[in-house]
Amino acid sequence: MVLHRPVPARLPVPAGLGRLAVLTTVFICAACGLVYELELVALASYLLGDSVTQASVVLSVMVFAMGVGSLLAKRLRARAALGFAAVEAVLALTGGLSAMALYACFAWYGQARLAMVAFSLTIGVLIGAEVPLLMTLIQRIRRQDAGCAVADLFAADYVGALVGGLAFPFLLLPALGQLTGALVTGAVNAVAGGALVLWLFRGDLSPRARWALLTANGLVLVVLAVCSVLTGPFERAARRAVYGTDVRVAVRSEVQEVVLAGGDGGGRPLSLFLDGRLRVSGDVESRYHEALVHPALAGEHRRVLVLGGGDGLAVREMLRYPDVRSVTVVELDPEVLRLARTDPGLAGLNRRAYRDPRVRVVTADAFDWLRDGRGAAAGPYDVVISDLPDPGLTPSTKLYSQEFYGLVARVLAPGGRIAVHGGDLDARPHVFWTVEATLRSVGLCTAPYRAAVPRERGAPERDWGFVLAAREPVRLALAEARPPLPSLTPETLRAEGLAAERRKETGALPSTLMHPRYAG
Repeated sequence: MVLHRPVPARLPVPAGLGRLAVLTTVFICAACGLVYELELVALASYLLGDSVTQASVVLSVMVFAMGVGSLLAKRLRARAALGFAAVEAVLALTGGLSAMALYACFAWYGQARLAMVAFSLTIGVLIGAEVPLLMTLIQRIRRQDAGCAVADLFAADYVGALVGGLAFPFLLLPALGQLTGALVTGAVNAVAGGALVLWLFRGDLSPRARWALLTANGLVLVVLAVCSVLTGPFERAARRAVYGTDVRVAVRSEVQEVVLAGGDGGGRPLSLFLDGRLRVSGDVESRYHEALVHPALAGEHRRVLVLGGGDGLAVREMLRYPDVRSVTVVELDPEVLRLARTDPGLAGLNRRAYRDPRVRVVTADAFDWLRDGRGAAAGPYDVVISDLPDPGLTPSTKLYSQEFYGLVARVLAPGGRIAVHGGDLDARPHVFWTVEATLRSVGLCTAPYRAAVPRERGAPERDWGFVLAAREPVRLALAEARPPLPSLTPETLRAEGLAAERRKETGALPSTLMHPRYAG
């Protein structure tokens, strides 16, 4: 067996300073590598949903690929300096462009999963190749015990990962956004890797190799800089590809991306997208909100609580009842509330519900608001409307849990009712019946029902699923003194309840914080 013994390097500085330069580069490259990982996880979760699944796929593929990269790096140890510089240049370009490429695949091709796996694999291989090459380089500066060298490298690597992990959510994401943040990270990565080799290990390179590295790193920086300048036009073009050509508002709040399209008098109905998912479609939203709100108001309804529903459309339906005395809205995203008040299209659609003096708005997480007692202090409520994101999305799982519904039940007045949107009953029946089972698990009686989604010819059938719940057995009905409801009558409501019951799944288990069951 032939052992590879690194040849001592001819350094332009003392060995101690050379080791410090290598460890500093390890620190910077580790920070950049973790930023690439977090960028892929964040963007994949935003584009594909279910953040647990996306994080698991990205991280597991990357860890596997890092092992492959470590093995492949053995072939480069004889020319470790040149190999390391080449790896960093390719890594900077790939990692820097990964977010833009992933978003482009989603916007123009409607599919980003394969791109996510490909970038995770490529970036993982390149990151995995770094440590063996750096180990060779640091041993060439000063021979030392292998265990000590590994300890030094890993210490710098882990501290760099800590800095990168904290910089991503607290600095890069809020200050630069996902696309520019990845591009800037790539530029830092290219400069760090190229500078180390071209300065400290330039004696290992032939003149031709030095010029090749300078040219390659220069081109990488130019490409990243050009893409950084073009991020604005690129995002606008991608939004048009995803949402259509009539996007009027696109803002990134601390909670999510909020996009409004249409609704400006040009003929197309208003559409509200939250994190790329259609939340409100002006041509069918009245059918959804009538089905969600009005069955719950068939009884005492002087005091109403709305969890979510910051767009004001559920509130609009409640305010059609003159005997509703107060409506409390608990919405997490202040940007949605602002648009619901000020955007002409959305404010017109909700009939300027937030101007009504009966409406009180609380900007808070619904779970936390109920748990810390603010809900109980403001209650009890005759009606609770849960107008929240789809239960299949990981961030929403706690808002469809046994613990959450237990908190909701505590703020119900005697005889009070809860109405919950449980997702698409046709496409995801397991999710819907899990919601129903979770409500029953906290001692509530339930009445499931559905509302068909109007569809164009040839489109697949789908529907909205709802659950009405109360402490006593609950009957699907509408208030006698109700406003006109074009899409809902007592007869159609009972028929939709029977249709839902005929499709009931038995054996669904309740979802809890420790055992969420909405993956299927």
